[in-house]
Amino acid sequence: MKTIDFISLGCSKNLVDSEMLMGLMEANGYRCTHDSDDPQGEIVVVNTCGFINDAKEESINTILEFAQAKTEGRIERLYVMGCLSERYLADLEAEIPEVDGWYGKFNYKELLKALPSPPEGRDVKIPVSATTGNQTSLPSGGLGWARHLTTPRHYAYIKISEGCDRHCAYCAIPLITGRHQSRPMEEILDEVRHLVKGGTKEFQVIAQELTYYGLDLYGEQKIAELIDRMADIEGVEWIRLHYAYPTYFPWELLDVMRRRKNVCKYLDIALQHISDHMLERMKRHITKQETYDLVERLRREVPGIHLRTTLMVGFPGETDDDFNELIAFTKWARFERMGAFAYSEEDGTYSAEHYKDDVADDVKKARLDRLMRVQQNISAEIEAAKIGQTLRTIIDRREGAYFVGRSEFCSPEVDPEVLIPADEPLEIGQFYDVRITDAEEFDLYGEVVKVKSEK
Repeated sequence: MKTIDFISLGCSKNLVDSEMLMGLMEANGYRCTHDSDDPQGEIVVVNTCGFINDAKEESINTILEFAQAKTEGRIERLYVMGCLSERYLADLEAEIPEVDGWYGKFNYKELLKALPSPPEGRDVKIPVSATTGNQTSLPSGGLGWARHLTTPRHYAYIKISEGCDRHCAYCAIPLITGRHQSRPMEEILDEVRHLVKGGTKEFQVIAQELTYYGLDLYGEQKIAELIDRMADIEGVEWIRLHYAYPTYFPWELLDVMRRRKNVCKYLDIALQHISDHMLERMKRHITKQETYDLVERLRREVPGIHLRTTLMVGFPGETDDDFNELIAFTKWARFERMGAFAYSEEDGTYSAEHYKDDVADDVKKARLDRLMRVQQNISAEIEAAKIGQTLRTIIDRREGAYFVGRSEFCSPEVDPEVLIPADEPLEIGQFYDVRITDAEEFDLYGEVVKVKSEK
């Protein structure tokens, strides 16, 4: 049996696509591995990211690495899928002929047809797509549900839509993924039910822009109804929301977050900037005052909510005054989680075509460093305030002398973790009540006070 190694780059939405294709391949009789330290499979599939320059460079370097492995005879075949090949297919085909096949964001299931004949002479079965290629219900060919989770069994990412209609000046996502397309609600809920049966307890709800969910299918925003119905499914312990947009925010979602105990008081909402000058140039369709009002309302209506945001420095035309407004806003908002990055010009975007990238690289770096220093101090104070609290914590893994877990305020891989001395055995994927005893800038330390946590 041929082994197929998957290398998945970029965001969690890409990871879901990799998991879907792996599941389809395994349903057809192939064997798959994911992101192994030393891929040994005869066939390699690289799922690429094409969002920003650093991600594109990483994707290209990875493809070239495996192209060399093919030239040296260490692998038999090499396939590429994902955002980079969706956007730059013609150029990539010409520049890297060692690749046996290129697939984009939406036709990746066709890769199955290019593989060697499946074991035992099976006919390859590819399910009919109900939506945009990210669907998980597979009604045709007797395949049933096909998804190979690469995360620990107790949590999974649930992609509820693909694409974005927002068209911010700097963003290439609409150029890659196209218009916003929601998955049918019943399909998503069926996927959750299936994963719960397999032991999944925690669900990270993801999309390029989740607040528009349902608008294309049902004529209105349906994210609140979706999350409310997801929370009804027995066995769903935590639901966490990623990648909301501030404009036209669906306020009814806050009622669901406040009312449902298994909907985490956590929201990932990218704000990017605060000065009216920058927000207008970025085409964010929101003002400074509306942004302040939004943050106030989020905190008022969902007490204890932890907000994750992303901010940008160095956008074309950003002045010292604009940046100082951003610093003041960050100090006022006191985001529990915050990431920041310096602007980089992306081909085909509005800003690349209409603005000059006029903020010097050293100025961008200095501004980014200053912004992150401010946030580090805020993070340290927020985490230190948790000392003495008891937090319901799920255990992800053991590392050396510690079990590593997370509270409802922490998403996997990107947020602070809770380190618990491994003095007694704890069960991976189980919930425990943990009293926080110490805090660092981005991590907490605690001790179990109850062997098993209830909801």
